[in-house]
Amino acid sequence: TYNRLWEARQIWGAIVNTSRAWGMMAKDCIISPNATSDAKVIHRQLIYRHVAWLTALRFQLRETRLWENINKSYNREYQQFYTIPEKEQKLDEELKKYLSDEELTYVLSKKNRATHIVSLQSKQLRELKQLGYIDPLNYVELENLLVNFYEQQGKCERIKNFPYPRQFASINLFFVRLFVFMVPFGMLKEFEKLGDHMVWLTIPFSVLVSWVFSSMEKVGESTANPFEGGSNDVPITSMSRTIEIDLREMLDETDLPPAIQAVNNILM
Repeated sequence: TYNRLWEARQIWGAIVNTSRAWGMMAKDCIISPNATSDAKVIHRQLIYRHVAWLTALRFQLRETRLWENINKSYNREYQQFYTIPEKEQKLDEELKKYLSDEELTYVLSKKNRATHIVSLQSKQLRELKQLGYIDPLNYVELENLLVNFYEQQGKCERIKNFPYPRQFASINLFFVRLFVFMVPFGMLKEFEKLGDHMVWLTIPFSVLVSWVFSSMEKVGESTANPFEGGSNDVPITSMSRTIEIDLREMLDETDLPPAIQAVNNILM
């Protein structure tokens, strides 16, 4: 299960790097053929639409699946220490900040919103190429970046939509429970060697050892779903905000949203 968490971190690391490349190329490789200022409007459209893609993607990844653990009693109890932004915000209100009314209506009519936002990016790039705003080589490179975003999105969806194989999860659980059951019998003779009264130490030490292994099993179960909104998940909300700040600074904007701060040492 740790491999799924590690892979999720690698995916979002790639999204961060590729997003910065997108911002750089969208700004430097799209030039108005008539030397007018409308290129700046296009730069803003492409960068804002990319932030919309990040927004739609993180909302999709925070959706609850039946096999996830976020609704288990111990996780619900722990959520008093932090909040999940995607559970408190509305997707349409967030996308409204980055998309035109026409695009917003189109995107919200689709099931996989993130996919169709990238499709809108590709559509505009094709139109810009036909109008002479992009030379063929840069057009190909920008399209390759969009393909890369699709690939990273697909990897996230694979982790999100396919549960960790139950045969592995069940075997781990059975082995831990068997171990917990047998621990007292293994310790009994060892404490008996220390004296008759020392036998009673079997109880607290058995509880301690059992708690350690049970906790490890629960940690493994939690890391199998790195996007559900748990306290140890990949902080996709914070990473999306960091990308947004970086890209909007490329547009020389100064009215930027603040970086996401950790709450009780938990970063979403």
